[in-house]
Parts: sequence; structure tokens; C-alpha cells
Amino acid sequence: ALPICIPLYIIDLREEFKSRVVNYFVDTYSQGKTPNPCLVCNPSIKFDILLERARTWGASEIASGHYARIQAGKEGRRRLLRGVDNRKDQSYFLSRLSQSQLASAVLPLGELTKDQTRRIARRKGLIPVSASESQDICFIKDGNYGDFLARQPGFASVPGPIEDMQGRTIGRHKGLYQYTIGQRRGINCPAAEPYYVVRIDRLRNCLCVGRKKDLMTPNCRVHSINWIDLPPKEAISVMTRVRYRHKAVASTLIPLGIDQAEIRFNTPESAVTPGQGAVFYQGDEVIGGGWIE
Repeated sequence: ALPICIPLYIIDLREEFKSRVVNYFVDTYSQGKTPNPCLVCNPSIKFDILLERARTWGASEIASGHYARIQAGKEGRRRLLRGVDNRKDQSYFLSRLSQSQLASAVLPLGELTKDQTRRIARRKGLIPVSASESQDICFIKDGNYGDFLARQPGFASVPGPIEDMQGRTIGRHKGLYQYTIGQRRGINCPAAEPYYVVRIDRLRNCLCVGRKKDLMTPNCRVHSINWIDLPPKEAISVMTRVRYRHKAVASTLIPLGIDQAEIRFNTPESAVTPGQGAVFYQGDEVIGGGWIE
């Protein structure tokens, strides 16, 4: 904070972070699903508790380094849009923010590319400017989810069968939490064509694997949708992103009540994973997002 002459305050939110984010992460894996903690952290920590603490010091807004944009919409609503740098766009991670949270957020990097941001930082003397990318999950330093989960209280590693698409047992897994849909590494079942994780059957403690073609699915259900735009009353065309690293794909969103929907992909989509976030776009605008069942 010294180079730009602003005060720095350190707020200890470790307990809140563990309660709201880490526990969610562990609980979701224990259900045989794959969590996305960033989608939980932003609305429950950064733009909730942190914002409320900042307001006690007179702040009215909170600035974030996300590559995304917020614009004024109709009837006082805020619109969430992709950042202009499509390669670094992070609107996906903000899809669960409420209208009041969007109204209190400032995203100064949304109109810049990452290269432009780095050049500005160097020019202002804000060094060192790291060229490395941020981690997927900030609280797992080495990226080893399995080791992290194994250290959590009450989280047991229970080996079980690995079955192919015909129901034949072809191996043993070391614990379902070490796998996610679409994963290839760690299956350890030699074959002429590689196996991928197709389904995680928690009730039978069984890992179901298949070929790459078996990962394709024509549709999925999404629940607990946070609508940034007004909820649609009928089927609409959207671009759906089923993971941050996946490209958004053409699909039809069919509303099922207020906060649920069926997503029908125009072309079958690969590795649609329960527990991950599905985010819906129309053009550059995020209209909402929820959890894949």
C-alpha cells in the first residue's frame, strides 16, 4: 500500500473463511461432487463480510481485481458482463453476486487486458509484477486436493471398485474424493484406449470409467440459480459454461420454477460435473448461474 499512499488494514477472517468456504469444499467432496470454492467465496466472504467490515470504516464500495465489467441496467439493476480480455475473463466467478453486491462492487480491470494491467503497474512502480497465473484454489498451496482432504477431521479414504461402462470391475480406487468427472490420471487401469472418470457413485462407493466419448451428455439440471437478470418465464437461448476452463457452448435454458432449470446443449458437452457451477450468458452478459446436479 505504500507506493500508492493508502492505508492497509488486515482483517482476520480465518474462522469465517473456514466455516463458509473450506467446510463447503470438504462437504461437497464428501457427497461425491466436485466443488468450486471461488463461486462461494466471492458472495459470502469478499463481497459480504469483507464489505461489511470496510463499511465500518466509511467505505461504500469494494474494488476487486476481477477481469469482468459491471454496468447500469434497466430499472436500477446492475448488469454483469465479461471482461474485454476474453482470455482472462472472470465473470464466471462473480455469477452468484446479488444485485446489492454488484451495486457495491468496482471492477477497474474489466476494460483492460492483463498485459495492459501489467504495463500500468510497471509504469507506476508497483513491482514486482508476477507473470505467474493465480492458483485455482488459494487454500491448497501445493494443488494436491487429495492430501488436503485426507487431513480433514472425519474425512476417511475408503477404497472401492472401479467399473467400466458394462459394469465389469477392472480395478480399485483409493477413495472417491481423489477423482472428478473427466479425470484421466490416477485411474491406473491399463488399456489400449485411455479411461476417463464418467460417474462417481457414492452410494456404492464405485468409480465408473469409460472412453472419451462416454463423457458426452446432451443435457443437465441446474439448481439454486442466482439470476442477475430477471428470471426467464420460458425457454431461452443461452451460452452455457459448465466449468471456468470450459468454453461457453450454445444451449437452451428451460426454467423449472424460480431457481432451477434444464440445460439442453445444442451439441453434447463433455465432462459436465455435479457440484460445479453452470453460468449462462447472452452475448457478453451474465444472466445467471447455479449448481449442476
